[in-house]
Amino acid sequence: MAFILFLAIVGLTLIVTYYAAKKTNTTSEFYTAGGGLTGWQNGLAIAGDYMSAASFLGIAGTVALAGFDGFFYSIGFLVAYLVVLYLVAEPLRNLGKYTMADMIAARFDDKKVRGVAALNTITISIFYMIAQLVGAGLLIKLLLGLDYTISVLTVGVLMTIYVVFGGMRATSWVQIIKAVLLMGGTFIISVIVFAKFNFNVGDMFMHMKSATPLKDSFLNPGNKYKVPLDTLSLNLALVLGTAGLPHILTRFFTVKDAPTARSSVVYATWLIGIFYVMTIFLGFGAAAFVGYDNIVAADKGGNMAAPLLARAVGGDFFFAFISAVAFATILAVVAGLVLSAASAFAHDFYTHIVRRGQADEREQMAVARWASVGVAVVSILLSLFAQTLNVAFLVSVAFAIAASANLPVMLFTIFWKRFNTTGAVAGMLTGLLSALILVALSPSVWAPQPGAAIFVGEALFPYANPGIISIPLGFLGAIAGTLLSRPSNEAKFQEILVKANTGIGR
Repeated sequence: MAFILFLAIVGLTLIVTYYAAKKTNTTSEFYTAGGGLTGWQNGLAIAGDYMSAASFLGIAGTVALAGFDGFFYSIGFLVAYLVVLYLVAEPLRNLGKYTMADMIAARFDDKKVRGVAALNTITISIFYMIAQLVGAGLLIKLLLGLDYTISVLTVGVLMTIYVVFGGMRATSWVQIIKAVLLMGGTFIISVIVFAKFNFNVGDMFMHMKSATPLKDSFLNPGNKYKVPLDTLSLNLALVLGTAGLPHILTRFFTVKDAPTARSSVVYATWLIGIFYVMTIFLGFGAAAFVGYDNIVAADKGGNMAAPLLARAVGGDFFFAFISAVAFATILAVVAGLVLSAASAFAHDFYTHIVRRGQADEREQMAVARWASVGVAVVSILLSLFAQTLNVAFLVSVAFAIAASANLPVMLFTIFWKRFNTTGAVAGMLTGLLSALILVALSPSVWAPQPGAAIFVGEALFPYANPGIISIPLGFLGAIAGTLLSRPSNEAKFQEILVKANTGIGR
């Protein structure tokens, strides 16, 4: 049954890719589906992009194992869309064409700016993609008994097919299908779990006080994040990071204008809000009806809590269905990530830096497709070494890099008159390098106990997420680079300000 459902979802997505491939003949169609999505379609696709393996598998597992602390992810992911809605969506759509670098280059048409922006995009996309591939490998291993390596390779091959042949059109419709399936499956589980508590929230919370080894403390903060600054660091990364995620930003170029981009964020926010409320039922239900020991036995990171809960409350068929939906979730998200990274390489690096804007349509399409293959291969190889890491943690690192390296430069590009090319490059590099270095020195990479982290040893940086340090450093790097160099062209700033807020002159 599980195998049949997997095949059904793969078959459906390949059919979508086949029809999308017939309409993907230009770079505009490959990168942004020709800007032809409506607000509700793009809203569903954004929700599909955002409700990733970290959301469905990672958060459910973290709530089940750590209680209240797991819900920080849900809160952070949801609140983040207010930042996107009010600060980023419309200016990005009005200034950009295919990538985030287009937006910054609208004010600073410099190779260094494009090159560093492309580097940021590729780095963030790969971190995020590793999380999805780890979740996929563990899921298929649990469901079909396949080796982890074979599982990751299977997903890697499929995601490459979607992007190389179907481009953004195929990726968008796979995300829309997956969003509908995931919302439906999660809603069914939530209703079943709530019914077991007699549709009484009070009964559910009372039961959780004795359902796990944490006892009463399950409902209190501090089980996973014992240091308040570590909790603050995580939430800063989650709330500010979404506005700098390349695969989310790319979605605003798939609609015709800025008002449609804004409406798509409103649709996405409602869908995501409802979904994250339901993660409470997933986590609590897994803790109560699967049990701490069974969750940890299936996967130390807790990533299999949601599929195991589906089996506990709905039997093998429902387990197979939810696992297949989770698989579709991963396929859709990794396809979007591959596309954003490939777009950054082909459009920003190759077309504008190597070929100086002289590459024709056919050449750009060929490079974009080969870049998709290259990004997929690198991500697959890295994910083979990250099997023991919780996917929600891996995603939080990607959010920290996005908030540190991309968001400061985007905001200053729109709102700061004196901001210049040196400040843009300094801000992006400072945010990127500080986040990467601090993660490399953190307890997530170094731990005294063998098996608790990647390496054995004492961590030099005390917090699991670098956001509390790297985000201010990203802003400070941009400010220092600007103040220590010549001011920018003020007339250009006025032009950008008008274009960002009105779309005039696009």
